[in-house]
Amino acid sequence: MATIPITKRGAEKLKAELHRLKTRDRPEVINAIAEARAQGDLSENAEYDAAKDRQGFIEGRIKDVESKLAAAQIIDPLALDAGGKVVFGATVELEEQSTGERVTYQIVGEDEADLKHGLINVSSPIARALIGKEEGDTAEVQAPAGVKHYEVIAVSYV
Repeated sequence: MATIPITKRGAEKLKAELHRLKTRDRPEVINAIAEARAQGDLSENAEYDAAKDRQGFIEGRIKDVESKLAAAQIIDPLALDAGGKVVFGATVELEEQSTGERVTYQIVGEDEADLKHGLINVSSPIARALIGKEEGDTAEVQAPAGVKHYEVIAVSYV
């Protein structure tokens, strides 16, 4: 089984979700199924069908999260010493060369990515273009609107 890189924060979020699914969501859906069964005829019972569908989703998500945690290679950005290079977990401040606009991104795993919070997937085009770069380097990124050039302003491991 291949390992999946994930930050320490991302692993904690997955563990919290797994705990919630097992201790709150699963018991709630079991109770909902029991209540729907008590209403009688299951062939025309919409509550029963909805509860069974929800149970299937919850059980599938539990398996998904457990497999991701089992395959996870947890990386703590604070413990990284990559000599100023952009690596998984690094936080990078960039300046778009044509507009001068500055953005800051942290390179994270697939499950953690959230562009609104500056978290980009390690397999995204911009992250792939940044990996291995250092302060002062320029990264060329193929974006839907065309090629963009970003200068690496700062690299940190937070």
